[in-house]
Amino acid sequence: MKKPVYKRIVLKLSGEALQGKKGYGIDHSVCKSFAVSIKEIWKLKVQVTVVIGGGNIFRGLAAEESGMDRTTADYMGMLATMINGLAVQDALEKIKVPTRVLTAIEMRQVAEPFIRRRAIRHLDKNRVVIFVAGTGNPYFTTDTTAALRANEINADVLLKATRVNGIYDADPEKNPKAVMYNELRYMDAIKKKLKIMDSTAFSLCMDNEIPIVVFNMFKKDNLKSVVLGKKIGTIVAN
Repeated sequence: MKKPVYKRIVLKLSGEALQGKKGYGIDHSVCKSFAVSIKEIWKLKVQVTVVIGGGNIFRGLAAEESGMDRTTADYMGMLATMINGLAVQDALEKIKVPTRVLTAIEMRQVAEPFIRRRAIRHLDKNRVVIFVAGTGNPYFTTDTTAALRANEINADVLLKATRVNGIYDADPEKNPKAVMYNELRYMDAIKKKLKIMDSTAFSLCMDNEIPIVVFNMFKKDNLKSVVLGKKIGTIVAN
């Protein structure tokens, strides 16, 4: 069997991905599907961490636009990621994958506090680590959290899971003529203002030379194929 090209990964899942076709909340069939995909690469002895957004439950930026204080709204969004993290943990443990949820905002009854060395220790014990509550600070997205955690744990790659096939020059769901990039340089992604991730996340990965792969998580076996080194989606690197 072909060996994985990445030994330690950060998988970034958006909250919207978890809602499936429901439009809001958590579609547990989607959770189960993602868990099965994660188990496939976990069985290959890949050390897996997951960063989850909270947009299916609460979006801080949208709340700010309606008049809510930005800091308060962002903290509410961070709490939403905890709900999603527990849902993914439950889905994984139901299929016998050991997990730990690590949170940037202390919630002792439901998760461990994020400590870098503890996270790495869990990975060394073959546990999937789920990072929730963002960075613990307002004004930072969960994309930036994923880039930050990737740097902190010395991940080989950041995998950005989406519902489209990669990074395009326009929104492919609105423009059928949008062209997908197979490869991009970090600076080009920043200059072109491609909104698949924010500039802070791109910059963090660029400074430490962590490649980003943007791919369609909803296509069967895509996650496993990416980890095995197949050219799927868009890779962003130097």
